Amino acid sequence: MRVVLAPDSFKGTVTATDAARALADGWRSVRPGDELIARPMADGGEGTIAAVAAALPGTTEHEVPGCTGPDGRPVAGRYALLPDGTALVELAVASGLPLMSRPAPLTATTRGTGETVAAALDAGARRLAVALGGSASTDGGSGLLAALGLRLTDARGRELPDGGGALPRAHRVDATGLRPAPPDGVVLLTDVTNPLLGPDGAAAVYGPQKGADPSEVALLDQGLNRLAALLGADPARPGAGAAGGTAYGLAAAWGAVIRPGAAAVADLLRLDRDIAAADLVITGEGRYDATSLRGKAVGEVLARAARAGVPARIVAGESADDRVLTLAALAGDPASAREHARQWLVRAGARLAHDAAG
Repeated sequence: MRVVLAPDSFKGTVTATDAARALADGWRSVRPGDELIARPMADGGEGTIAAVAAALPGTTEHEVPGCTGPDGRPVAGRYALLPDGTALVELAVASGLPLMSRPAPLTATTRGTGETVAAALDAGARRLAVALGGSASTDGGSGLLAALGLRLTDARGRELPDGGGALPRAHRVDATGLRPAPPDGVVLLTDVTNPLLGPDGAAAVYGPQKGADPSEVALLDQGLNRLAALLGADPARPGAGAAGGTAYGLAAAWGAVIRPGAAAVADLLRLDRDIAAADLVITGEGRYDATSLRGKAVGEVLARAARAGVPARIVAGESADDRVLTLAALAGDPASAREHARQWLVRAGARLAHDAAG
């Protein structure tokens, strides 16, 4: 048999890459002669670089020291250069919420991600893919764009400081120094569909998670409104509010395309090609429920397998769906499944191989 292993991470326990390896180890213990194709998945959040790098031979990872962290302290950025010339950047690596020493919703910046992007372009990247999960800021991507040469100034011509809290004072945008987008374009990976502004927008929905109180949420939304007035692109576009409006900023300034993260990752991995030649697809995640089919990695894999007419099996840490093989059932209880997730993923791989053997 030819089997494609395309799990997402089992959050808090094992990465997608380790989950695929564990399932493969279990399968080989029963059916050592089968061909196993590991294609660990992600949905545009944490772990996207690791999943793609593990799945695509020839991908190289590069560290960018001395980037500007979301609170101004230096951090190391990172990007992966894929064999086709695409540079994959995870916003959370240089601009993620866990990097903050304390919440600072008005001053947190995406500048470090822009510095990472600049390094990737300097290295010759022809296309850019940005995974937008985990942002610490609500700056509309203004910090990122500033690192690439865009200038936002106030009514007196002074350049604005970083952070969404300064955006209400924006009076003019100067794009003459902005680096051009890479020749093969920019794609943004996200699992949210929020617009930029209003009650469903970046500030209102995600600002509180980044430490913003109601008055700060209102100020941030005002700033994003001002940015939209200056840049001119449609702020109501689904997904424009991703990563504190970074999706909007890159779409407006560079013509970036906003795509569901899981679908974009699957395309980067050329998953359809592997599924079409497979006899079975195995996917999985920590908790499988109705939301798994709404833009998440597992739902994307299942949809592509169904379109190709290839049977698929799901492994999850926990699920109420009787068709799903769960680690909790194999281990006897959820706590043991979480504590020894890799062990039970190996067992799950072996169980699925036994099932395949009839």
